[in-house]
Amino acid sequence: MSTVERTVREIPPARGGLLERVAVRLLTRALAGLDEGTLVARLPDGTERTFGNGPPQTMEIADLPSLIRRLATRGTIGLGESYQAAEWTSPDVVGLLELLYRNAEAAVARHPRLARVMKARPRPNRRQGLLRARRNIEYHYDLGNELFRLLLDETMTYSCAIFERPDEPLVDAQRRKLRRVCDKLELTPRDHVLEIGCGWGSFALTAAGDYGARVTGLTLSPAQAELARDRVREAGLESRISIVEEDYRVHRGSYTRLASIEMIEAIGEKQFPAFFSACDRLLAPGGRACIQAILIPDHRWDRYRRSPDWIERYVFPGCLIPSLGALRQAMGEASRLTLANVEEIGLNYAETLRRWRTTFHERLADVRALGYDDHFVRTWDFYLASCEAGFRTRALRDTQLVLER
Repeated sequence: MSTVERTVREIPPARGGLLERVAVRLLTRALAGLDEGTLVARLPDGTERTFGNGPPQTMEIADLPSLIRRLATRGTIGLGESYQAAEWTSPDVVGLLELLYRNAEAAVARHPRLARVMKARPRPNRRQGLLRARRNIEYHYDLGNELFRLLLDETMTYSCAIFERPDEPLVDAQRRKLRRVCDKLELTPRDHVLEIGCGWGSFALTAAGDYGARVTGLTLSPAQAELARDRVREAGLESRISIVEEDYRVHRGSYTRLASIEMIEAIGEKQFPAFFSACDRLLAPGGRACIQAILIPDHRWDRYRRSPDWIERYVFPGCLIPSLGALRQAMGEASRLTLANVEEIGLNYAETLRRWRTTFHERLADVRALGYDDHFVRTWDFYLASCEAGFRTRALRDTQLVLER
């Protein structure tokens, strides 16, 4: 099976029954309490129903029974599945999802029965062995370097940028982020840096090219490794950068510095202690690490970690976004590392995602020319839109953590 053929997992059919009827009543009651905005549901027959108060956001529904069935039987994961299946759309998907995010906490508090219905399918929290970890990474990152070249800026950086002004080019904001990590590591030409999850090599190229450090980058994606090595050769930095296809849990060595940029979200909760134990083992005494991580607010952590997640199912298999509290607990239990500094950069991610989604839509013809179909396009559109909405409402955060050994 080709990369394109396996890009998106099959969506289960919409099922109904008694649960559907119960969900309709509960959902109608919950939507009536919407605040800070109005949901305008435009039905297939052209009629409209409105819920809430304030600025309107429109949901154009093409298949109401299927949408309701998915919400009833699949909970919040069904909203994304219904979008993938073209059962609904919106002139402003991000704005609509922002409205739902802003009301999610209040809805859970007001309607505990609805919350129980939505959690009827708990998240499978599997331990990731070495083979499963490799397969999960390849599922997303081996979609094709050509696809990511279309989406990303010239640095090929697939993580939150840091902007100084709204009209700043994305490439400049990404370079600022990479330098920010290097500066927090206090890099010098004397340092040997291990990067866990090196992507297509943007941090390694910055650390070696601008700061003179030696870098060993780890990845489980053959496609990423191939392109990263090409870029290292083009930059003439083969003597300072080594790209290794290896799991951090089996890697051996001693490094003065360690970086990991938005990799820890991919490993799953049960691997958090293993991650910090490896950092502790690989860092020399007096060493320093900078870990950039997407986070769930602590007060939502327990509910989130037990609930089914659309992105884990269709975009990043095996992922689980941590909370800061969960990371600190795992670090304390499994390592001698101490947390020296925390910087929140999450609001920058909303703008980063907006840029990626805009580029994705501008280059849809090129995406389809690579062999990706409408189902894939809807999946990635919802992925990028839902993440942007999450960061805009601060339901998602992003932080740079400085750790010392």
